[in-house]
Amino acid sequence: MTRHLTRSTSAASVALAGALLVAGLSTASAASAAAPGADVPTEPTSGACGFAPLEDQTYSTFIGLPNDPARTPSRGDSGVVLETNHGDIPVVLERAKAPCTVLSFEFLARKKYFDGTNCHRLTAYTTPPAALSVLQCGDPLGTGWGDPGYSFKDELDSAKALENWPGFPDGSRKVYPRGTLAMANGGPDTNGSQFFLVYEDSRLRPDYTVFGHVSEAGMKVLDTIAAGGIDPGTEGTPEDGAPAIGATINRAHRTSPN
Repeated sequence: MTRHLTRSTSAASVALAGALLVAGLSTASAASAAAPGADVPTEPTSGACGFAPLEDQTYSTFIGLPNDPARTPSRGDSGVVLETNHGDIPVVLERAKAPCTVLSFEFLARKKYFDGTNCHRLTAYTTPPAALSVLQCGDPLGTGWGDPGYSFKDELDSAKALENWPGFPDGSRKVYPRGTLAMANGGPDTNGSQFFLVYEDSRLRPDYTVFGHVSEAGMKVLDTIAAGGIDPGTEGTPEDGAPAIGATINRAHRTSPN
């Protein structure tokens, strides 16, 4: 079962499917067992977000589930800085767009889940009709198959409200504009920890939760990583693989308490 932007996505499949931002979920071949004796819940949280533990885990230490109040905070913005080996990428989390996603992202940052993780995928599909220019991060395994041990629902109203990609008046393909911060997934309601940052307008189905944006200063760092190109390795292509100059989140921390 997959749930995020897969590294193996080919140019053809991007063109046909409107691009996939898939995060690999809980497969036996990729999973590492939960730590022995880990206190892993079996039922979803009872609040509005319903964070659900995964049956098959792909983490080494369970960090718990986010607090899930009956009413999820849905006003105001929250700031998080992704300190990378190429400089800081400040991002703005917009609660009104995706309150449960912001709640989860803040939780993971507070738990230092992103600290020391590599952004494992850079894409540069620019040949029409394909268009996918993103940096994908949030997987401690660095393989595209990691997750925090839980999943949660999509929040797609903001994605559906994006501008239609030219030639798609039915809204089946949207413009995810430069600077967008969104969740990777492997199907409906399979969000976990993996996310992507858009460095050039990208064509995607409105299936990926938009929950914030990258600051102007952060875009300069993102552009540096993108300009470094792609290392296709043994699985990737010149358009899809690991960042050639590497991209590590040394630390992620909140900058605003509101």
